[in-house]
Amino acid sequence: MSRETLRSLNRRIVACRECPRLVRWREKVARERVRRYAGEVYWGRPLPGFGDPGARVLLVGLAPAAHGGNRTGRMFTGDESGRWLFRALYRAGFASGAESLRRDDGLVLTDCYITAALRCAPPQNRPLPVEMMRCSSYLREELRLLPGVRVVVGLGKIGFESALKAYRAAGRILLPSMPRFAHGSVCDIDGLTFLASYHPSQQNTFTGRLTEEMLDAVFRMARERLRENPH
Repeated sequence: MSRETLRSLNRRIVACRECPRLVRWREKVARERVRRYAGEVYWGRPLPGFGDPGARVLLVGLAPAAHGGNRTGRMFTGDESGRWLFRALYRAGFASGAESLRRDDGLVLTDCYITAALRCAPPQNRPLPVEMMRCSSYLREELRLLPGVRVVVGLGKIGFESALKAYRAAGRILLPSMPRFAHGSVCDIDGLTFLASYHPSQQNTFTGRLTEEMLDAVFRMARERLRENPH
């Protein structure tokens, strides 16, 4: 039942046209393309979540990249951020392979589900507050349909805070104040563990602010928390 309901939600997400600015941008990018992907057909729609419906680990990022997820149709797929993330997930045992290429490449996530605070690629990677607000209902609905989640990994400050706000809005946690974001920080709230990680963006990985060892440490911590709280 959960799998069917998630599919229904994902169909609604893919069909969404609530934010005119984002619709115009994602479709413009998909239509005009860049030279290196000139021969490809872009997805050009909102992105649904991806992964195991029975997941105990939930990853929340910011938004698809214009020539990454907006091209391939899968979260964190088709750009450098995704290459970093899926290598780490594979090393941690959450992914069947170390590379995510496209929606139909056969990659499988186990005990892990990936989503984002915003489902469309925003211009200059900067969503407007009203766009974040409109999209937040989809994240809250996903939380309801993923009852097995025990560990939430926020990728970047916005992903981390969006996850906390969504769980609070869904009535799952009490959150008097927002915890401070710092890479590797851990918050245990009402039976859930929230882990913060720098986003695997090129801005962070190319400068050495985030290393593979640092990202691996976050997922090792997720594994440890699952062993401590398996149900």
